[in-house]
Amino acid sequence: MRRLGHHRQPGKQGGGGGGGKGLLAKLSIAVFVLLICTLSLLFSVSFTPITNGFTAPSKISVEELWKSANSGGWRPSSAPRSEWPSPPKETNGYLRVRCNGGLNQQRSAICNAVLAARIMNATLVLPELDANSFWHDDSGFHGLYDVEHFIQSLRFDVQIVERIPEIHKNGKTKKIKAFQLRPPRDAPISWYTTDALKKMKEHGAIYLTPFSHRLAEEIDNPEYQRLRCRVNYHALKFKPHIMKLSESIVDKLRSQGHFMAIHLRFEMDMLSFAGCFDIFTPAEQKILKKYRKENFADKTLIYKERRAIGKCPLTPEEVGLILRAMEFDNSTRIYLAAGELFGGERFMKPFRALFPRLENHSTVDASEELATNSRGLIGSAVDYMVCLLADIFMPTYDGPSNFANNLLGHRLYYGFRTNIRPDRKGLAPVFTARENGRTAGFEEAVRHVMLKTNFGGPHKRISPESFYTNSWPECFCQMETQNPAHKCPENVMQNLHSQLESENMGLERYNRSDSRVSSAER
Repeated sequence: MRRLGHHRQPGKQGGGGGGGKGLLAKLSIAVFVLLICTLSLLFSVSFTPITNGFTAPSKISVEELWKSANSGGWRPSSAPRSEWPSPPKETNGYLRVRCNGGLNQQRSAICNAVLAARIMNATLVLPELDANSFWHDDSGFHGLYDVEHFIQSLRFDVQIVERIPEIHKNGKTKKIKAFQLRPPRDAPISWYTTDALKKMKEHGAIYLTPFSHRLAEEIDNPEYQRLRCRVNYHALKFKPHIMKLSESIVDKLRSQGHFMAIHLRFEMDMLSFAGCFDIFTPAEQKILKKYRKENFADKTLIYKERRAIGKCPLTPEEVGLILRAMEFDNSTRIYLAAGELFGGERFMKPFRALFPRLENHSTVDASEELATNSRGLIGSAVDYMVCLLADIFMPTYDGPSNFANNLLGHRLYYGFRTNIRPDRKGLAPVFTARENGRTAGFEEAVRHVMLKTNFGGPHKRISPESFYTNSWPECFCQMETQNPAHKCPENVMQNLHSQLESENMGLERYNRSDSRVSSAER
């Protein structure tokens, strides 16, 4: 238990009236002891929470953490569980989107684009990735993802084309010009079925840009949420050469046993965004403040306040101290997924002293492709896959729609793989006390905070946790359950194929009938 402060023991009382004072002193001590016991009881209870029927562990076991988390009988499933008609041949028009941001912000935008196309009964044009402004990388969708697999995987959900086709009419070729719209942030479904759909029917095509966070995440329709999971975890597959490169790195890392992947988000853009400046030199602070002024809204941010509420990325040393407190030893092999660390070796040195077996994709695989694109989309894609396949994944900052948030959701779906998610707000006073010289009980205090976190098992999604971080229970099911909403579906592909064939046959019959009527009218 964390010390509540020093208590001076009362000395012996002398002189007249000492009995009354002594009794008062004893009562005071009794009340104080009772208060301490009550606080201790509350404190101990807080470290054994029960979430959705899953009891948190009473202690941290490194050997258990190397295994997948307890699934409680749940398994991933994003297949439809109710009637899900295939997309009709004739749609209301074409939907173009431009996905901005980093790899994983783009990834969630692609999921939203597919869902928006389904909602509007639109034909989706292969999403555009705004790579140049962020990555200075023009790989695009074709350079990153398996396009054929993407289109084929979603054939029961939406129609997808690589570009808007030209119209041939009266011997002339005409291009459909998409009407440009800027969707509201976190727009409800109603915006797509009214404003967006109206423009689509007027112009034949619409172009939504920018398209990041432009569709509400919390939608009261589990089938729509499952469609997002089908896109994210099945349809979005990196190109074969990226998958092969990633698997090669994982094989080399695992050849010597377990390995952990850490997303070390101690980078200039995140530190500037968070307003965490005070630990840097005056020259470094000047760089961070300049970057913030050029890229983010003007706002007064106080470092101590930001850190106290968990808004500062963990330093590399803090990461090492957390792992050491959790009893990982210096033989632990760690893969670092990170951009250029701000402050450089000065901040890495304490971490490396605690955990010397550090790797990244360049040290494990010195291939030319990674050397020329180590900080571009391909490098980020390789980091994504290595972190997905790692035995343990640990993010140091998990803001909305970033690399770590999406990976946490993918690892949950991939089989409840262990994640270590530091509670930055809970750990802030522990680290502050250590920095002020109060080191006694530090590791125990860290363990107490970490025991309250979820290590990768099913848990209720509570705001601000993103659907892309935790798609439970919509995208999961149970083989044995009394709740029909959670029952795993059977013969999914067979049913969808049969439904699609039936609809196509019905359409053909309708076309033949319509053709006969037209001939008779002529």
